[in-house]
Amino acid sequence: MSHRDNLTRSTLIVGTRGSQLALWQAEWVQSQIRAIVPDVSVILKRIQTSGDKIQDVPLAKIGGKGLFVKEIEEALLRREIDLAVHSMKDVPSVLPEGLEIICVPEREDPRDALIARDNYSLEKLPVGARVGTSSLRRQAQLLHVRPDLEIAVLRGNVDTRLRKVRENHFDAIILAASGLKRLGWDQEVTEYLSVDVSLPAIGQGSLGLEGREEDTFVRDLVARFEHRPTRIAVTAERALLTRLEGGCQVPIAGYATLQGDTLTLDGLVASLDGKRYIRQVIKGPAGEAGSLGARLAEQLLESGAKPILQEIYGTA
Repeated sequence: MSHRDNLTRSTLIVGTRGSQLALWQAEWVQSQIRAIVPDVSVILKRIQTSGDKIQDVPLAKIGGKGLFVKEIEEALLRREIDLAVHSMKDVPSVLPEGLEIICVPEREDPRDALIARDNYSLEKLPVGARVGTSSLRRQAQLLHVRPDLEIAVLRGNVDTRLRKVRENHFDAIILAASGLKRLGWDQEVTEYLSVDVSLPAIGQGSLGLEGREEDTFVRDLVARFEHRPTRIAVTAERALLTRLEGGCQVPIAGYATLQGDTLTLDGLVASLDGKRYIRQVIKGPAGEAGSLGARLAEQLLESGAKPILQEIYGTA
């Protein structure tokens, strides 16, 4: 199927997960491409991933990296699709040979959001309140500030999760602000959690558009909506994760911001109960994003993150 890599093509196939949020993200990319090349037919192809198939088990128990991207990457390598749209926080730090993240668009709000019944803030939640999250990172940080909370596993797509609060399965749940805003559900948010309280996941709020390295047609097309500050920030965050050898289901957090040419990267490793909490910040030039991420990882490991991670990997 080498015709898929001609310099000009009449159709472009975009691979995506089938969830409401994933489809919103893919449709956004589809509309951006159509605006640039109106004569190219842009088709969305839904692909079910292993992370989507297993809904009744905590993600950390399933193990492995790339739970939400592997099948989509395989479709790219088989040339069944031309472009993959991922949530960047689902993308493993090492990509299959021949593939790369060819575009990182501008980031949406990276924060975590609390949705609580009776409009409780995190601080005002009753003692022993039941809080739903599928993320060990969120669990560790919540328990760090509120060790009395009961953390319960929350899986399912965004509307399923919201329904579980309304039906009183949980007193509150934590979701990414970016997904709620993209889907127009931000009116459900009780409180946006400050990054001081809940440091975001690596790449949270940003998209990663993955393509084949040699496919210049697609690369040139999506380069039009590349956002350099987001790319730099995410590069630093992912370098931190790579050095810590973290998958998406480890209590590791990292968030980078760019001011002028100065990059600030805030990183965290915590124990699952939130009692051990190692957090550090590094600053440096934007051009050194990758090495700054690796350096911050070393600092965290030297400050006590190493035994925490060894325990978690040993029992995962």
